[in-house]
Amino acid sequence: MCSLGFGVAGGGRFPKREEKCMADQSWVEVVKVSGELQAEMLRGLFEAQGIPVMLNQEGAGRAYGINVGRLGEVQILVPSDYVAEAQSVLADYEAGVFEEEGQADEDEGEEGETDPDPPQ
Repeated sequence: MCSLGFGVAGGGRFPKREEKCMADQSWVEVVKVSGELQAEMLRGLFEAQGIPVMLNQEGAGRAYGINVGRLGEVQILVPSDYVAEAQSVLADYEAGVFEEEGQADEDEGEEGETDPDPPQ
C-alpha cells in the first residue's frame, strides 16, 4: 500500500479508477495558466470531476507571489490515465458549460440593458 496516495472528492462524471501511488504515475501537463488563483480554480474543478491534480510552479514565483510572466506560470498536471477526461473538462470550462444559468443570464442582460421607464 502506498502512503503517498491522494484523495479525490467523490462524485464527478467520470468513473472512479483504482488509485495508485503518486510516485508510480506518469503526470502530464494539460494546461499552463498565469497565476495561482486560476490554477487553484481549475484544480477544484478537476477534483470535483474525480480527476487527481498536481500543480507545479517555479519556486521563486511562488515564494514572491508573482502572477505574471514566466515566474507566474503554473502547470496543471494530471495522471496520464486522466488526460482525455481533463481535456474534456477543460474544453467544457472554456465553453462556459459550468457557469450557472442565472449568472449567464445576468451577464447577457447587462450588455444591452435599457431602462423601460427612463427618468424625465
